[in-house]
Amino acid sequence: MFDKAPKKPVRGDYDRRWLSDDYFDLIVWYTPEDTVHGFQLCYDKPYWERALTWLLDRGFSHLPVDSGEQTYKNQTPILVPDGSFPADRVLGEFARRGSDLPLELRRLVTDKISEFIRRQV
Repeated sequence: MFDKAPKKPVRGDYDRRWLSDDYFDLIVWYTPEDTVHGFQLCYDKPYWERALTWLLDRGFSHLPVDSGEQTYKNQTPILVPDGSFPADRVLGEFARRGSDLPLELRRLVTDKISEFIRRQV
């Protein structure tokens, strides 16, 4: 289940909420009008973390997360290229774990995951 997190202002960027559990991180960016500008859904955190990002003005990206911990301790995680996306597992886990999220946000994330899948075919 995702933790409840307040929306936080970020100077020079969109306000955001960061929701997480042991499998997902969901970062949601909000416009000044309080609509969703985009999101990043990081999944499979304990094993091989990857991030599906959707931004209104840029579209989709899907990248693995390099934690930065392999060579040096406490390095900033970065996104690196990758093409695989376990759609069924991510949709299933999101449906199960995201049930406490607002319905509009759940639908947006689910719809965008489905759109990403269709574009990959």
